[in-house]
Amino acid sequence: MMENSPPPLAVSRWFNTPAPLTLEGLKGRVVVLHAFQMLCPGCVSHGTPQAERLHRMFDAKDVAVIGLHTVFEHHAAMTPVALEAFIHEYRLTFPIGVDEAGTDGPIPVTMARYSMRGTPTTIVIDRAGRLRKHQFGQIDDLSLGVAIGALLAEAPPDMAAESAAAGCDETGCTVPS
Repeated sequence: MMENSPPPLAVSRWFNTPAPLTLEGLKGRVVVLHAFQMLCPGCVSHGTPQAERLHRMFDAKDVAVIGLHTVFEHHAAMTPVALEAFIHEYRLTFPIGVDEAGTDGPIPVTMARYSMRGTPTTIVIDRAGRLRKHQFGQIDDLSLGVAIGALLAEAPPDMAAESAAAGCDETGCTVPS
């Protein structure tokens, strides 16, 4: 798994959230970023329903599920007005951001920053804010659930520092001499 800091999200508009979200503001939670297009068959049949299930399954204080509508084709058809209708019709309740349009071509800003190959793409960020999974295409529920569960089982960032100071690491804790 990758363990680096993810780039910030570039979002031009948010749905299903009272205020804009940032990865920095979500530290302490596992973040599942679901990049999709509403005209992508794999997104409609698998990705967005999976994101909705995750959003309903996990407590929001532990796992933040975020949709990212990242349009790299059919720009005229996939407007924020059309997305709003899509969100309503598919009864999506998780926060969804519209990826900011790119300036040098059809690829939106966040999509380019994360080197996404297409949609759906699933990105998982741990509670310390490190990118831990980046997968293009469908990911099965079990694999994704196991990955999220493993990240939730890790010590929160502040506890890990305290454990290290107390002589603990991944192999165990030593008795002070």
